Amino acid sequence: MNKILMSLVFAGFASTSVVHAAGYGVIDLEKVVENSTYLKQQNASIQQKVKPQTTKLEQLAKELEALQQRAQQNPNLPDAEKQQMATQYQAKLKEVNTIQQSLQATVQASIQVMNKTMDGRVKQVAEQLRKENSLEVVLNKNSALAYDPKYDLTDKMIQKVNLIK
Repeated sequence: MNKILMSLVFAGFASTSVVHAAGYGVIDLEKVVENSTYLKQQNASIQQKVKPQTTKLEQLAKELEALQQRAQQNPNLPDAEKQQMATQYQAKLKEVNTIQQSLQATVQASIQVMNKTMDGRVKQVAEQLRKENSLEVVLNKNSALAYDPKYDLTDKMIQKVNLIK
């Protein structure tokens, strides 16, 4: 789940484009995202928030499997019992689908908030680094075909982004 969240967060930043200028700095956004204490904290928070739902999903999956195995192992069950098992199975399956949809909505909403917050932090720090270093532009490393490593501001970016509370 960590990698999925980090990938989704990084995808939100990768769409930024910039123009070429004389004074420039370069940022490895992927590295900034990977080293963000904010995103790590938020990820842990999301996992705690969804843990009861994921635990319930695991329990329901076991119950569904048990019902299915019981039906397969006892093909000569009376029709009434088969019907009862089918009803139980459908009810549990419906509950699984409901929980999964809720879980997906919760995670998506959390990711949107994280993206917005992190995007704001990255832009704020990029502007701060641009001014501090008298630069005309700060580029995403992935947007630059080639650059001199001495203009890499990634470590400074990580430090400053992690200081924002």
